Amino acid sequence: MDTIGLAKTALGGCILRIVEIFKGNKKEEMYLYVDQKEGLRQVPEDLLSTFGQTESVMVLPLTQDKKLARVEAADVLEAIEEQGYFLQMPPPPEALAEAQIAAMVKAEEQLAEAQNQEPKE
Repeated sequence: MDTIGLAKTALGGCILRIVEIFKGNKKEEMYLYVDQKEGLRQVPEDLLSTFGQTESVMVLPLTQDKKLARVEAADVLEAIEEQGYFLQMPPPPEALAEAQIAAMVKAEEQLAEAQNQEPKE
């Protein structure tokens, strides 16, 4: 097992990897997760070219049990161990539409609640 960026925690022997997440300027919602010390060195050139100009968006300590928004931490760690990176694809358009609708419904509910709480003259 590669020791770059890896550490064993004292509790439970859980593997911790310091991960850096990059986005590109060509595709929205597409991210590359890599070992912070390795950076983008192990990412194939053709994949990097689909990203365009990359920008680091976050560095985080990652263990298998960490909750991530759209992917499983164990899958990320496994891919980084095996191929040097994890590619998070954009969600399908239906998922984005559902999220936008849910956000609009929540905003409308909050507005209605706030209007009901205003003192009447």
